[in-house]
Amino acid sequence: QVQLEESGGGLVQSGGSLRLSCAASGRIVSPNVIGWYRQAPGKQRELVATISSRGDANYADSVWGRFAVSRDNAKNTVYRQMNSLKVEETAVYSCNIKFTKRIIKGAKDMEYWGEGTLVTVSA
Repeated sequence: QVQLEESGGGLVQSGGSLRLSCAASGRIVSPNVIGWYRQAPGKQRELVATISSRGDANYADSVWGRFAVSRDNAKNTVYRQMNSLKVEETAVYSCNIKFTKRIIKGAKDMEYWGEGTLVTVSA
């Protein structure tokens, strides 16, 4: 089993910054990819950024240049720095991890989710 725990959410003013963390524990397999998602009230969940265990990062167009994701593999923790936050980015931010696990008869894709942390951006 793998557990993910997000932290760092809270209230911030529009234009402000916040840093989120996602700590993974348990039987983590490398290579893996950790993704950050967000779900605003009444909207579908959207992928914001991903980072591989090698450190390759990708971002949604909507956050490119404002958000930065990094990871510390020794601590199994991913960080996301969010700058110039907008009111419409108020959402629950969650992380997940994906990797392929070897099993007796081949391989199995695994995916785990954290509970999420609320980020509220005020005007």
